[in-house]
Amino acid sequence: MTHSFLSPPNAGRFVLSNATLPAVAVEGFDAPATEGLVKADIVIADGVISTLLPAGAAPVELPRSDLKDGMVWPCFTDMHTHLDKGHIWPRNANPDGTFIGALDAVRADREAYWSAADVSKRMEFSLRSAYAHGTSLIRTHLDSLAPQHRISFEVFAEMREAWKDRIALQAVALFPLENMVDATYFADLVAVVREKGGLIGGVTRMTADLDSQLDVLFRAAADNGLDVDLHVDESDDPAAETLKAIAQAVLRNRFDGKVTAGHCCSLARQDEETAKRAVELVAKAGISIVSLPMCNLYLQDRYPGRTPRWRGVTLFKELAAAGVATAVSSDNTRDPFYAYGDLDPVEVLREAVRILHLDHPLDTAARVVTTSPADILGRPDKGRIAVGALADLVLFSARRWSEFLSRPQSDRVVLRRGKVIDRSLPDYRELDSVVGA
Repeated sequence: MTHSFLSPPNAGRFVLSNATLPAVAVEGFDAPATEGLVKADIVIADGVISTLLPAGAAPVELPRSDLKDGMVWPCFTDMHTHLDKGHIWPRNANPDGTFIGALDAVRADREAYWSAADVSKRMEFSLRSAYAHGTSLIRTHLDSLAPQHRISFEVFAEMREAWKDRIALQAVALFPLENMVDATYFADLVAVVREKGGLIGGVTRMTADLDSQLDVLFRAAADNGLDVDLHVDESDDPAAETLKAIAQAVLRNRFDGKVTAGHCCSLARQDEETAKRAVELVAKAGISIVSLPMCNLYLQDRYPGRTPRWRGVTLFKELAAAGVATAVSSDNTRDPFYAYGDLDPVEVLREAVRILHLDHPLDTAARVVTTSPADILGRPDKGRIAVGALADLVLFSARRWSEFLSRPQSDRVVLRRGKVIDRSLPDYRELDSVVGA
């Protein structure tokens, strides 16, 4: 097993004493907070949090682990990933690190290799990594050009069943909206998504047909009871305003399902008034926004021989201030859209704090990988510490933010239903047979 900083009692009822909790992820417990962190004793019984008490107040007769002010977090939610693309980098790397280079490399890889066995092998590897890091809820986008939509959604359904007691899984169909012109394909795609309990998604582009495309999409979603999760304005072009068009389409169609938009990079390239109007429309339409800071930093503003001038991310603080539900997520993992990553929300949060300046103060920063994405995904039972909730927790030796954000927390302990899990990460060599060394 991976080396851990402590070993909680292997008992039916025990205490995690003198713990430091992110207050934003704690429900039903009041205590003085410093930088959004509170002290508590957590009593766990039969895999459930039975009591939250002031630090040092738990019954002395119970077995315990003294955290010595170490942090305890709820398990994480990673709400925008691409499990079907994961780990193809050794087989098809991005030749120049650009968005177009990524599109071309993924297309070539998908057409050559993405059988059910290939997708399944790589998806399983990714889920094992995410589980070891402490994630309990994932939404993945699945490339859904025909015939891939049937292959990948079938693999996903099998994975969702196999992993249901470890990671809750959701899937979104990812395809270019212009492909809806093929009515037979689109009807089949919607049928597959509905059958597998997924969401309809897509890539939006500034075209003369965008409004009509969005109307078709939202009508199909409404008719089939589907929520919507879109890739939006992944560009440094200030003229890319599909986010505004999506908000207008939600309002125009009176769509009452949940709508999520990912990326929204060009919003940060627009002038203040243009961006402000878009943010107001997004808030009015009730759209949730997920930022992918690591992937966008990697892809955006990349030109040969030129140092990037901006960070590639959306107007995260302005959206949150307007009342928009916001979160951050991993996005791609070792594929042409992002050459790195390991589906570790601690890394995502650490980098998001730096890239998006989610600090000074850090009081509510923990929400972006816990409560906020869980709520956006319709799982308010996830991402929080509360009496009656499952003891799905991540324990850290770090006592305060400066310690937490300065190291990768490789010695963390993950509890699922109050039991320590094996945090050993899968060896990349396991993938050599499908992607090469």
